[in-house]
This record gives sequence, structure tokens and C-alpha cells, in this order.
Amino acid sequence: MLHQRAPPAPAMALQPISLLSLVLAWGCVASSSPWHTAVAPPLDLQITDPGLLGSLDIEWKPPPNVQTSNECTVKYKCEYRNTGDREWKVIFTRKLKLRVGFDLSRTAEVKVQTLLKGWCTNDVEVQSEWVYATFRVPLQGKLETEVQNFHCVYHDWEYLRCTWQPGLLAPRGVNYRLYYWYEGLEHAVQCDNYIQDHGINMGCMLQNLSQAEYKDLSICVNGSVAATSLRPLYATLRLHNLAKPSPPQQLVVSMSAAEELRVTWSPPGGQTPPQCLEYEVQLAEEQREAKAAWASMSTQMETVFTISRANQSRVSCVRVRGRTNSFCADEGFWSEWTQECFSVTRKEVKQLFILIPVILGLSSSLLIFTLIGQCKKRSPAGKPLHTLVGC
Repeated sequence: MLHQRAPPAPAMALQPISLLSLVLAWGCVASSSPWHTAVAPPLDLQITDPGLLGSLDIEWKPPPNVQTSNECTVKYKCEYRNTGDREWKVIFTRKLKLRVGFDLSRTAEVKVQTLLKGWCTNDVEVQSEWVYATFRVPLQGKLETEVQNFHCVYHDWEYLRCTWQPGLLAPRGVNYRLYYWYEGLEHAVQCDNYIQDHGINMGCMLQNLSQAEYKDLSICVNGSVAATSLRPLYATLRLHNLAKPSPPQQLVVSMSAAEELRVTWSPPGGQTPPQCLEYEVQLAEEQREAKAAWASMSTQMETVFTISRANQSRVSCVRVRGRTNSFCADEGFWSEWTQECFSVTRKEVKQLFILIPVILGLSSSLLIFTLIGQCKKRSPAGKPLHTLVGC
């Protein structure tokens, strides 16, 4: 009995059909893909002044047809600065409103863009175009009427002392006032402790500012006088960058068993956090008439410094000062110096004082023996030496 085989399937003919089907299927999937390759920018970007001395409100509306879900996240990148600044400050947020500090004496510049990322973008961040806005307070008075030499120091993290000088064109009898605000206050507050010179406010002392640390402290110094408009001064301060500690305390210099000089001190008083301090140590040779030539030896966070014997030959004074370190602030003011002068007794000096009498004694003995020898040569035989003139 014969069995007939079925004819082989036309494999080669089916391959083009399969490839065509895959292409068509991929086209259908791609055309219906939810992935976004573009996103619209925010709408209606606005900057408003709530009257908080430089803290401005920035707000906008979300772009159309973009909704936040579990699969996709909408965020915003906000950059801002004052005209003339080289760098932009950056904030990433999901909110539609921010409050940031500006110098109101210059134009405020803001730009915002939309950021979209997640399942809807195949986990690739998509960025929109930027939208821009500016804000400028109407200026009043001439620039030369603004206070000058405005300077603030945060002493011992306890109180802020700000001083200024009258503007070059400020009229006599001008009455200056300082106002301040930081996040947590409902409204701007006027200074209640002015520093005066002949009845004119030339500075201000502010206390109880711990809640303002590591925040923007907005300052305005304004003035008033009859029939004259004065230019206000605006400033945004960071207290930790203005801190100045008191000098280090209890500076002690002692000699160790290994004849090394050991310098120790204690952190300053006040509210300065000890972990936020660094110290500079300088050494000098005591000079009575000329000023000491100080040499910086160390900048450290420890309160102990050791001077090796090799460095003791010209050391007779040590001084130490402190400031806020880079872990707690971007910058700060050095404290005043704490100084201690002393005398070092070294083995070389002791040996020198011991050798000098010995050398003098040997020299005297040698001189006596030389004189006796000369007298013997000059005396006649059999005549005693004491009878000779000059011997």
C-alpha cells in the first residue's frame, strides 16, 4: 500500500507576507501609542508683590491637555534672578506658586518650563519651551538719596547689627527707618532698637532671629523728609553667612613631655554652634620694636594644636581666631584674635649657658700659666720670682 506525501508548504512565499504583517501591526501600535514627545509650557506666568520687602509671588497655570497621573508626572523648573546677576537660581516644584526673594532696586527676571516624565514619555523627561516674565518696582527719589555703606553682622548668632550712612544727596534731618520680613511673619516689621547719631537713625539692632536662620531675611531702609522723595534700599540677607563669633576663650600654651608646645583653647561663648566653627592658628617671634611677623600654621576644626621642636626656634607668640565653617555657611566673618606670648627654654640654650663659664675658666687658667712661663724665662738663676719687677 502506497502512502502519498502532502506537498511541502511554500515557506518562501509566506515570509514577505509575515514581514508585511509585522510592519502593519507596528504602524498600528505606533499610531495609537500614548507616548508624548512634546509638552506645552505653563500658561499665564505672573509676578506680584505682596508687600514683603522683596519677597515676590510667582504663579502660573498648568499647560492644557496635561494631567498628572500615577503613570506620568508633571513638574516645573523655575529659574529666577535680578538683572545684572550672572547666575540663575533654580527651583524644581510640582506647585503652581512660589515665593522667592529679590532685590527690588533691580528688575526681577523669571522663567518657567514644564517637565513631563513617566510611562507616558517612555520614562524620558520631556521639556517644554520657556515662558518669561519680569517685574520692576516704580522707582522714587534720586539714587544719591539712598543710604550708603549698608553693612550687617550677625554677632554670636544672637543679634544682627546693621549700620548705614546717609545718602550723598539726602537732606538734613532725614529720618531713616528699617523694616524686615522673613517666612513666618504675617507682615513686615519695623526695627524697635535704632542706633542713633545726634538724633538720626544710623543703624538697627535686631534680636530673637533664630526663626530667620537659613531663610531669606528681607530688609528695606527707607527715609522720609518734608517735600522730598528718597530712594529706598532693599537687601536680602542670609544670617548664617553674616555670622561673626566672639574670640576663642581660655588660650593655654604648655610644654609636653616630648618638649613639644601644646596650644589649647575653648570655643567662644554665645549661641554659635561649636560644630559650625573653624579656627586659624598663627605663630610669631616676639619683637619689641617692630611688629611681629605672623605666619599662618593651620586652619582646623579642632581646639588643639601642637608645635614641634623643629618649629620652636622662632616662636614666642601664638594667636587663634574663629569663624563659621563651610559645613554651616558659604561665608562669614573672622572673630577677633585671642593671643598668648610666652618664653621657650630649649636644651640648646641651657647647654650654651653651661659652656660659657667653663670656657671662661679654661681661658683664665691658660692665661695664668702663660704669664708664669714668661716670668721664669726672664728671671736670673737662683733669684726668686717675687723679687723681679713686674712678675
